[in-house]
Amino acid sequence: EDIAAHAPAPAEYGKRLLSADAQALPREAVNAKLISLIASGAVALGVLLSGFVIREPAPYEIYMAALIAVWALFGLRISPAIAPLATLLVLFNIGGMVAMTQMPEVLETPLYLAVSLFLGFTAVFYAAVTAARPQLLRPIFLAYAVSAVVTSLFGIAGYFRLFAGAEMFTRYDRAAGVFQDPNVFGPFLVLPAIYLLHRLLTGPARHMPLVALPLLIVMTGIFLSFSRGAWGLFAASAVLLAGALFLQSLSGRFRLRMVVMSLVAIALVALALIALLQIPGVADMLSLRARLAQDYDSARLGRFARYAIGFQLALEKPLGIGPLAFGQIYGEDTHNIWLKALMDYGWLGFAAYLTLTVWTLAAGFRLLLRDRPWQPYLLCVYVVYAGHVGLGTFIDTDHWRHFYLLLGLVWGAIALEARHRRHRRPVFPHAPPVGKTAAEFG
Repeated sequence: EDIAAHAPAPAEYGKRLLSADAQALPREAVNAKLISLIASGAVALGVLLSGFVIREPAPYEIYMAALIAVWALFGLRISPAIAPLATLLVLFNIGGMVAMTQMPEVLETPLYLAVSLFLGFTAVFYAAVTAARPQLLRPIFLAYAVSAVVTSLFGIAGYFRLFAGAEMFTRYDRAAGVFQDPNVFGPFLVLPAIYLLHRLLTGPARHMPLVALPLLIVMTGIFLSFSRGAWGLFAASAVLLAGALFLQSLSGRFRLRMVVMSLVAIALVALALIALLQIPGVADMLSLRARLAQDYDSARLGRFARYAIGFQLALEKPLGIGPLAFGQIYGEDTHNIWLKALMDYGWLGFAAYLTLTVWTLAAGFRLLLRDRPWQPYLLCVYVVYAGHVGLGTFIDTDHWRHFYLLLGLVWGAIALEARHRRHRRPVFPHAPPVGKTAAEFG
């Protein structure tokens, strides 16, 4: 009776419940929004730091190690669709550990393998977080574009000696930005350049000036790196992007726009190149770097000769000779990711890396033109990743931080597609086929 006496009337009780729900919903929505903003900012900051690697260990490694650890504590989930990526990367590094046993002295090899394994974890991390939160793709690409513009400005300033001490942003009279090597600086800039190019080709006309300026800065950075690999990578990726967009659209108007803008872009690039060639030193460096074969390629123990030596050695040493050992023996590294896999990671590592590459290319290609919210991001990443696979024939890419970002983003899209297909299953997946009774179905 006492409880009944103090209990609210049914109508009043209902009002209180509605009021409580009305207060709880906004609070939950605000908390979810806050968590989403924190997650986006944390991942975007990591991508931003990937453009500043002038010394090692770089801030990127320290930050990403902490971010992955914190995210794992709060529920980093690796979906079954991402399991092949994680498994093959682990097998690749196990091959390196086995190859290390073939070395008379390990020297800095454990640290090298630790970095390889860590970079593999970053690929799995990017795949997992984008598969769980596809809304992270936009801040990732924007952060990458900002990082590319900033490091390109440093590289341009260094090449033209725009202020005292700016030469620290160059290597071998080539722009290197905030990187140790212009041959890594140039390829790093290609994905943001392709992303900006995609936005230029598909976005509204009123946004073109806002996109064209950062694209021009990044393309200048690519050119002044004087990296033949970066030049070819950007050209091939741009052609693949334009071709895919042309095939994807059924609109004659859009296709005409693509053709016109492509012709205008080629004309502008030609004019910019002519203008740059008027600057003293640029023409000489361009003529030097434009040769297909440099002296260090065709010398007696040059790059091509080392390829033949290395592949012959791989037949004799199936376990490999150990990470970094090839460079110590022959004076230069392999400069070929396939040969490096054989020498540094053995046949096991080579098989894992080859399987991962073929799997990534095949699975990504199947999704390339499907109408999905994340398709524009996948298209940009895929064409650049495919270009990196070709580039790996002439340079080692196993410790390029942005390469593992590309790999992770492709696998994130693969996992998103798997989730999309899973959610589109029929409500009654075990219903009998049409024309059969339940008894006949069993």
